Amino acid sequence: MACIERSSPALKQILLKLYRAEKSIEIDHHLYEFGSVEYHIQSQATNPLVAYLSISTPPLYHGNLPNNLSPYTIEMVKGICPNLVEIEEPAREGYQLTLKLNLDQIPRNKDYVKVIEDISTVQSVIISSQLKEILCNVNSDDASQGMYKPIKLVYHPREPFFVIRQQQRIIAIFPIRFKEKFDVVIATAFFQELVDVGNSDKWVKTPPCTWSAIPPPELTGEALEDLSTNGGFVSFDISSRHIEGNRLDKTVWNLLNFNANVRYHVKSTKGFIQRRMRKRLENLVEVLHQTNSEEIEQTKQVKQQHQGRRSTKKLVRSSKHTMKKRWYTLGRKIKRISFRLKIHGFTRFRQCWFQKNSSTKYTKLE
Repeated sequence: MACIERSSPALKQILLKLYRAEKSIEIDHHLYEFGSVEYHIQSQATNPLVAYLSISTPPLYHGNLPNNLSPYTIEMVKGICPNLVEIEEPAREGYQLTLKLNLDQIPRNKDYVKVIEDISTVQSVIISSQLKEILCNVNSDDASQGMYKPIKLVYHPREPFFVIRQQQRIIAIFPIRFKEKFDVVIATAFFQELVDVGNSDKWVKTPPCTWSAIPPPELTGEALEDLSTNGGFVSFDISSRHIEGNRLDKTVWNLLNFNANVRYHVKSTKGFIQRRMRKRLENLVEVLHQTNSEEIEQTKQVKQQHQGRRSTKKLVRSSKHTMKKRWYTLGRKIKRISFRLKIHGFTRFRQCWFQKNSSTKYTKLE
């Protein structure tokens, strides 16, 4: 996905490292970024106050426009930092532009970060200048004759878009493609909401937006590979007031980064949905844990009640056994108390005496 910021983060980091170095260092570094952009930074230890920045970026339009940078684009590059940036002629081999950076002209206060960040926007300045020229000049002859040919612009090899310049307006059409079906669903909902909000009275000053699942009639005759999409086509109607004065730069930058903004929105929406699903899953797991803990507590209480009943039964049984044992012991003690004097042969005499007396008959007195 393209970097929505104007400045290049990697280029900014290298320039800051070169500027903040306490000792003179030698740098010969190549950078490759989104859109087949290549940077080459050179700095020699013998001359640490000067650095050379070469850049190569493919043109937006591969038609009749020259591949070299136009005078308008060169003037826009010079306007980044007039006292600090100089254009080397000719450019280094394999690059479209080479800049000489006078590092001693960078202020020593806190503003040096802002100055280096402005230098890091050189690629966005080149691309924006090309699109400005296309919006203002290309197809002007065809429009005057009533012929409106779409211009295919390629900011990324897999994300081309079309610009059609007409007499009263400029139409920008973006074919939308995604790899995953879930991304298509999110993007379709986003486009429908964008159309509803963009066409409301509150946003009447913004370019009107339309979305269609089929190619619009303005793209009739274009290559089939450019018209085969799974996310439909988003169109913006740009009027003259949207490209006047300071609005031109903002309109151009929004057009260049529309695909990046859409993919960023889809990615953020997927992350939001995943966080919500994860949070909901955690809540469900927490509810299940609470239910399990309640069931475990109830089971423990039931077990404790059963154990209490069992212990009560055991206590009753043991008490009965103890009472019987105590009564038996008491009976034995009573018997021992009654016959404390033991006489040899007395037990046999007592048994014989009881047998004789038991045979005696008694008569009932009247």
